[in-house]
Amino acid sequence: MVYENIIEATKDFDNKHLIGVGGHGSVYKAELPTGQVVAVKKLHSLQNGEMSNLKAFASEIQPLAEIRHRNIVKLYGYCSHLLHSFLVYEFLEKGSLDKILKDDEQATVFGWNRRVIAIKDVANALYYMHHDRSPSIVHRDISSKNIVLDLEYVAHVSDFGTAKFLNPDNSNWTSNFVGTFGYTAPELTYTINVNEKCDVYSFGVLSLEILLGKHPGDIVSTMLQSSSVGQTIDAVLLTDILDQRLPFPTNDIKKEVVSIIRIAFHCLTESPHSRPTMEQVCKEIAISKSSSRG
Repeated sequence: MVYENIIEATKDFDNKHLIGVGGHGSVYKAELPTGQVVAVKKLHSLQNGEMSNLKAFASEIQPLAEIRHRNIVKLYGYCSHLLHSFLVYEFLEKGSLDKILKDDEQATVFGWNRRVIAIKDVANALYYMHHDRSPSIVHRDISSKNIVLDLEYVAHVSDFGTAKFLNPDNSNWTSNFVGTFGYTAPELTYTINVNEKCDVYSFGVLSLEILLGKHPGDIVSTMLQSSSVGQTIDAVLLTDILDQRLPFPTNDIKKEVVSIIRIAFHCLTESPHSRPTMEQVCKEIAISKSSSRG
């Protein structure tokens, strides 16, 4: 895979190959000479004075190319060039989660079982990033735009453009604000310290979005003001908040949905110290599944 192949496959990044635009770059679908189809993320042009960042870009991206996890988009390679800087990822056919949820037809096919499994997929990816590798990785921009699905609706975490590696000797990084408004943890409005709990908060928002079919918005603040989120979920008519495009969930899947909503609100606790770790989240989800089968 060489620079010239990517330029040729995208016709010098022609808009007819464009499949998405994000905060850090534009994504193009490209077929390589081998027949392999890939997603190419062309980073927004560097501003004057930022050319020195090319080496830093390469040093941060290289470890990501070594990650192999079934719920993380594979990064095949990258190019840091004065003219174009881009990342080459595996191409996933169903596209981004936000597009699926915004399309009524696709959202209807994306039923309760698939949605619950997708939430578990993202949880497994974050568990791996936070607890199962060294140094740990904080994604910092978990949102529906950065979750992509394959033909089997397996969810994959994508877009590590804002990711930071955590120094084991220092649980916090200092950083300029990054992320997507509506998903970022509240403490990032008053501190520049970044740790895994930022991702945990974003996971809570994302989980609710998947089950509600839209960004949870005001529902979060309303329910968090309650004295007991657990009691509120039982009292609230789930028919009023769950995605109206799907039949109301029944039996075991309903129990799992309710349990995931509780877990999501635990992730949205204002104090980062009070939020669960992704290890705890995965254990709670596993317990909820076994209890719903019991």
